[in-house]
Amino acid sequence: MTEPAEPDEQTPPDDEHARADSGAERLERAVRAAEQALIEFEVAVETFRIEVDNFSRLHHQRLGPMYSRLDELDALIAEARAEQTGDPEDKRRADEARALVMPMPGVEELFGGWLDSDGLSPEAADMLTGRPVSPPPRVRPSEEARKLYRELARMAHPDLAQEEHESDRRSAFIARVNIAYASGDVEALTALKAEWEAGPAPEEPRRSRTEELYARLEWLAQRKELLVSVAKQLEDGAIGQMLKLAPGDPDRLLEEIAEELLARVAEKETTLAELARG
Repeated sequence: MTEPAEPDEQTPPDDEHARADSGAERLERAVRAAEQALIEFEVAVETFRIEVDNFSRLHHQRLGPMYSRLDELDALIAEARAEQTGDPEDKRRADEARALVMPMPGVEELFGGWLDSDGLSPEAADMLTGRPVSPPPRVRPSEEARKLYRELARMAHPDLAQEEHESDRRSAFIARVNIAYASGDVEALTALKAEWEAGPAPEEPRRSRTEELYARLEWLAQRKELLVSVAKQLEDGAIGQMLKLAPGDPDRLLEEIAEELLARVAEKETTLAELARG
């Protein structure tokens, strides 16, 4: 009598494929979630970078002339003291103070033209003499601009492309989006959104499943580390530290700094006047 065959304890092929597909689908969902999280983080970093750039520009426009005036007053005070005392050490200090206000090569280019041949622009002179000065234009992106930028980043970000030609197309488009966002141009962002939605749909990525997905996750992790480093540099910089003091109202922070600098200018001008009287 023939004995019954031992039951096959191996997993049926269909079940193996089902498990493999299930694991790959979970991995693909993880990749998609990581992609979206990375884009959100990039939006946040880019927004903060624009805040830093704008605040830096406003800081130079409004406060740069005051810092220059303070340096000039320090040099004048040191020179007046050196002339009165004749002390070589006072003369050395005066020379050092004067060296700080001597123009450096390319300073006009660095400060975008707020310095003229006499050292101060008319706007700077008005600010230091107390005459009304028109404030620099506010260009920080509005909430509507941020909303549009986030939507465009989600739709067209180059990191979502797998093919080189598609990545190039997205990169060129996002470069235009970044320019519009940096200037807070809601109208331009709206037009760009309509352009993308009307354009060719992005090709579906052709993946080899598990290996490609793991490689994608590794790349996303590396990209996140790079962005963390960029964000830390922005936050640790002088302007980033200043923005932390008044995240909700940086304009008011500029006003407070300006008031403090004007008080220091007045104090030093008084000291200089006293030295001039002997």
